[in-house]
Amino acid sequence: MNANPRQITLLKVVQELGSVSVEQLADKLGVTLQTVRRDVQRLAETGQLTRFHGGVRVPSSTTENLGHQLRVNLNAKAKTRIARSVAAAVPNDCSLILNIGTTTEAIARALLGHNGLRVITNNLNVASILSANPNSEVIVVGGVVRGRDHGIVGEAAVDFIRQFKVDIALIGISGIEANGSLRDYDYREVKVSQTILTHAREVWLAADHSKFNRPAMVEVGNISHIDHLFTDAPPPDPFAALLAEAQVQLHIAD
Repeated sequence: MNANPRQITLLKVVQELGSVSVEQLADKLGVTLQTVRRDVQRLAETGQLTRFHGGVRVPSSTTENLGHQLRVNLNAKAKTRIARSVAAAVPNDCSLILNIGTTTEAIARALLGHNGLRVITNNLNVASILSANPNSEVIVVGGVVRGRDHGIVGEAAVDFIRQFKVDIALIGISGIEANGSLRDYDYREVKVSQTILTHAREVWLAADHSKFNRPAMVEVGNISHIDHLFTDAPPPDPFAALLAEAQVQLHIAD
């Protein structure tokens, strides 16, 4: 099911608050309790919300990510701000790898005005966006295309990336846990991301505030493996200390 604008707003409220009562949702959205209950039921049926007695929360599954279109809409403004911050720091005439994720897709849109980029990506959405830039070159990784988000995964993708050493890897992530581990859901995607980390001279992570303390099943790496973190708000404890200890440059998007 594709969420309508009201349901997307409802999901954003739940994500921001962690858990919320049906009455609070009705008050915040300015709609009736019956409308909220219908929306909650539909979103719960598709796995986008989890109901409990008297309220709802975002699913806390460590094994499965939210749907692609939902992730595009969630925190969209924050992702746009982050993308602009990243693009402002990317020089012309450099080589990049962009991985799977809606934040990297936002970065791709922000890079359309650059010149002389050579971009390698395992994200067909990124490739489609950046192919509109006649002043840059896009190289698409080979492998298995994941239908739900047009990401390319698998051993063929890993082998392809091993051929290159780029200036900057621009990566997104599903979650950053309190011990500093960077985590994702699909082990096939993780293997590609791990290869990307070792085939770039610098690693830049782009993650909005919702990624902190978000659980996911598979470890990609650690905060210590990145050089720059771009986000939209000051990270909560203990992340500021972890970033400082790892000498990661923190960028808060305006």
